[in-house]
Amino acid sequence: MPTGVARIVRLPGPIRLHRHAAPALLVAGLAVAVASVMLSRLDLGAEALRLCLQISVAIAGGALFLAGLFVVRISADRRQIAQSEQRFRRAMQDSAIGIAIVGLNGRILETNPAFASMLGYSREEIEALTFFQITHPDDLHVGRETMEGIKAGTVNAFQFEKRYLKKDGTAVWAHLAGSVIRDEKSGRPLYLVSQIEDIDARKQAEARIAEAETRWNFALAGAGQGVWDLDVRKGGTTYSSTWVKMLGYADGELDGDPDRWLTMIHPDDRETVAEADRAHLDGQTEFFEAEFRMRHKDGRWVWILDRGKAIERDGDGRLIRAIGSLTDITRRKQAEERLTLSAAMLADEKERLRVTLQSIGDAVICTDAANRVTFMNPVAEKLTGVSGEAALGKTLGHVYWAVDEETGHRIGVTRPAIGAEAPSDQNSRAVLIRRDDTRCSIRQVVSPIMNERNEFCGLVIVFQDFTDARALQRQLAHAAAHDALTGLANRSSFIRTMEGLVDQARKDGTTAGSGHQFMFIDLDHFKLVNDTGGHAAGDALLRRVAEAVRGVLGPEDIVARLGGDEFAVILKSGSTAGARIAARSVIDAIAGLNFTWDGRPHAIGASIGLAAIYANCGEVDEIIAKADAACYAAKAAGRGCVSVAPDDRITDDRSEPPAPLAAAS
Repeated sequence: MPTGVARIVRLPGPIRLHRHAAPALLVAGLAVAVASVMLSRLDLGAEALRLCLQISVAIAGGALFLAGLFVVRISADRRQIAQSEQRFRRAMQDSAIGIAIVGLNGRILETNPAFASMLGYSREEIEALTFFQITHPDDLHVGRETMEGIKAGTVNAFQFEKRYLKKDGTAVWAHLAGSVIRDEKSGRPLYLVSQIEDIDARKQAEARIAEAETRWNFALAGAGQGVWDLDVRKGGTTYSSTWVKMLGYADGELDGDPDRWLTMIHPDDRETVAEADRAHLDGQTEFFEAEFRMRHKDGRWVWILDRGKAIERDGDGRLIRAIGSLTDITRRKQAEERLTLSAAMLADEKERLRVTLQSIGDAVICTDAANRVTFMNPVAEKLTGVSGEAALGKTLGHVYWAVDEETGHRIGVTRPAIGAEAPSDQNSRAVLIRRDDTRCSIRQVVSPIMNERNEFCGLVIVFQDFTDARALQRQLAHAAAHDALTGLANRSSFIRTMEGLVDQARKDGTTAGSGHQFMFIDLDHFKLVNDTGGHAAGDALLRRVAEAVRGVLGPEDIVARLGGDEFAVILKSGSTAGARIAARSVIDAIAGLNFTWDGRPHAIGASIGLAAIYANCGEVDEIIAKADAACYAAKAAGRGCVSVAPDDRITDDRSEPPAPLAAAS
């Protein structure tokens, strides 16, 4: 047992006399001895001698009796000390809280199993250490002033929280409470008795609560909302920091009087607010809701949207507690006032503005860091077909699934890089697939939410129904690239396509006969149809010609109307022979049209010029000019035939029999 620690005193063998019993026995012995001496020197009678002996025996007996009493008292004291120490030992051993006896130098003199188990040591291991060795390095300063006070005699008890290190090196939070054991005479501190309670779970819970509060405050700040809490039992109303800052006050400055907020309301709005308040308190409305003006600390008026609800009442229905939120809607109110003023001047404009405002509402979905849905607005519910209640807590994929319209690949919306957005072309092609497999085109923006420690907390997805706009875009794009009458590619888009093919031929070094072929088609006798049947007949015939040309060519060939009765084709086949066959098919298809207008049949034909597209064929204009010249040569040769541009070093096909129409013309 270490020095200074209470110990059990044991009595081995015969009972030994206490130091206070020895004088009593000594007196008894002296009394008997003195009586014997006196009797030996005095000549007394028998009666006197008997009296002296009785007195001596009485004195000796009294002394022995006192000695016996001392022995009994000592034995009882020793039993009490042993029992007290046993109780202390039992309490220390059985305690669920760690107990340690510590020297002033930090040495652990003795500990109980609970403390050793808390840190993962055996008692022998931990009693070989000092408190400094098992204390977290960052907390070594904790208790330093306490030790100075103990040594100075000003501190007899202490308590504080700090972290200890387990045997495996992990930290554990503990609450330490202790007392100083001092010398009874000198007051000098001997050692410390400390109780150590494991509070690690509580500390972790506090950290989780702090995190939740951080998210809550972030959400309030992001939404521009404040929260108020009326608790009659606490005697007042408390307001969130967002609430008081909204009105220019400091934290806690508006706490207390539950009716103070009423004095801050604009006089013209107080009755409306009071009426809404009474209606809710009387149970007529499920929620309290009112829009009114409140006085800012700097004197200006701020428009507020107040929503609240009574969450606790007493047995008589009187309000005990209510919670609500306030939102600064000043900008919205100012916008409404401007809209109202405009509506007063232009009634019809008012309706258009109202419809416009309703139609530009954005859908919003928020998620947490685990990609679970935490918020959906009504527009998002409408577009996704999922209610906010059903969506909350679900992973985003159960509610929102966007794919690329062209590739069908999913457009990722999980933790994008900070400041990064999906490619603009991908956003413009996004399609929302609902759970019932219906689809709508959307335009979306995905942004990460980061807290003040730059930690990822979730996503905000803002999207709009873009179906109609995208359809219009496709229509406009089609109209910009196609002939309105025939539906074929128009001149400008056809020229762009040819430019791309010419550039590619140059890059690939394509030679004549291995690249593409350009076909220039000019109708024969078309002017006669226009002159006799009118432009309506001509337009109808041009549509028939477009169908005929498209019908005899392959799906990969490009057909365009250059203007008037001129058509152009890019044949993917690179051989001149193949191009000549295709051109002959076009001539035959046009000549075979049975076109009748107003009961009168019309017969037309076509002349075609061919030019190859290869690396050294020149610019697009030159290719078209060559094919045009070849077409002119075909017309000069009697129409209804094919002529190949001379640059290709291939003669035309005037040796072939012309079509019957050509012979007739």
